[in-house]
Amino acid sequence: MSKQLKADLMLIIITMFWGVSYYLSDISLADMGSFTLNTNRFLIAFFVAVVFTFPKLKNASKNTLKYSFIIGAALTVVYICANLGVQYTTLSNTSFLCGLSVVFTPILSGIIHKKAPGRKLTFVIIMSTMGIALLTLKDNLSVNYDHIIGDAASVICAFAYAVDLIITEKAVSLEDVDPLQLGVFQLGITGFMSLLLALIFEKPHLPTQPNIWVSVLFLSILCTGVAFVVQAFAQQYTTASHVGVIFSLETVFAGIVAFVFAKEVLTFKSYIGAVLMISSIFIMETDFKELMIKRQKNKG
Repeated sequence: MSKQLKADLMLIIITMFWGVSYYLSDISLADMGSFTLNTNRFLIAFFVAVVFTFPKLKNASKNTLKYSFIIGAALTVVYICANLGVQYTTLSNTSFLCGLSVVFTPILSGIIHKKAPGRKLTFVIIMSTMGIALLTLKDNLSVNYDHIIGDAASVICAFAYAVDLIITEKAVSLEDVDPLQLGVFQLGITGFMSLLLALIFEKPHLPTQPNIWVSVLFLSILCTGVAFVVQAFAQQYTTASHVGVIFSLETVFAGIVAFVFAKEVLTFKSYIGAVLMISSIFIMETDFKELMIKRQKNKG
């Protein structure tokens, strides 16, 4: 198994966690404000990560700290907008529109590197975009204006996350940037930025009920701490555009969770969209040239 395939499998597991995160965020937001939720989520993740990795966090380079701050700022925007999406539109719409990072990532990457995506990636992007459209739009393919605030916030979330992926790709390619330190420090930056916003606009507090504690701890440890540290490692072996396509599968997992737990029923059109998105992942992960070579060898 190649390093890239291992990295992709790790990212798919993270994507499953994030598929659950929209529903858990919805539960948590009934008890606390958006900034307070982000504060709890990222600071708990940061302190847990520090406990388990403290000896490896010493002597961080200036580049590691610089990129941790930049990525942390991008993540702060991502999660502010994601929570607004959860609050002002459906769970399905939020997750599906946040999946537009699969489109924004290669576009931004292409602009930065002055390089157009290859035919295979272009095809996968088109498939994913069609899937997101079928999952999100009304039956007549028009925009649902009742959810315009939440939908707009979700789109901004997708754009900010595309920026995050590209910056992370740049950071982990530098010799003096440690992926583990980067993954941990960005959690702390995001948490403290969120705390500052919570102190200004809300009254921050810890969860007040057992079920809220369960939701916040799951969000903190698995959906945040483990997820972003693993992402930083995994991006050493794959591209930001590739990661963006894999993370589009998050919308499918989130749709399943919304159906099972929040009773959000998808239409036939939406299921077609989900199939398109899942198919795009398999196409991205399949090396068709290698399969053809093996097939020819077997025939010979």
